[in-house]
Amino acid sequence: QVQLVESGGGLVQAGGSLRLSCVASGRIFSYYGMGWFRQAPGKEREFVAAIRWSGGSTSYADSVKGRFTISRDNAKNTVYLQMNILKPEDTAVYFCATDRGSYGSINPGEYEYWGQGTQVTVSS
Repeated sequence: QVQLVESGGGLVQAGGSLRLSCVASGRIFSYYGMGWFRQAPGKEREFVAAIRWSGGSTSYADSVKGRFTISRDNAKNTVYLQMNILKPEDTAVYFCATDRGSYGSINPGEYEYWGQGTQVTVSS
């Protein structure tokens, strides 16, 4: 049974920072690409960031590029999302997910397991 548990969400003022964590269990974490996605009320789930199994390659949505950083610690089975210069439009539930492969796709259809999500609210 694969489990992903996100944490680190909360309420922050615009311009502030948060660091999300996602701890994985139930599979060999280091083999798989990982991604972060988000979903705002009334909107579809959208890609935020992804990282290759080794951590050597990352990708970002244009809307977060330069403000967010994805990283991973395979020894701790954990992937992180450092979010800086937060904006009200970043408000959403943030989900981590494991890719079916090692790459870390931008396509949510390529992801096999999902966490329950953590709420991020940015006030103006």
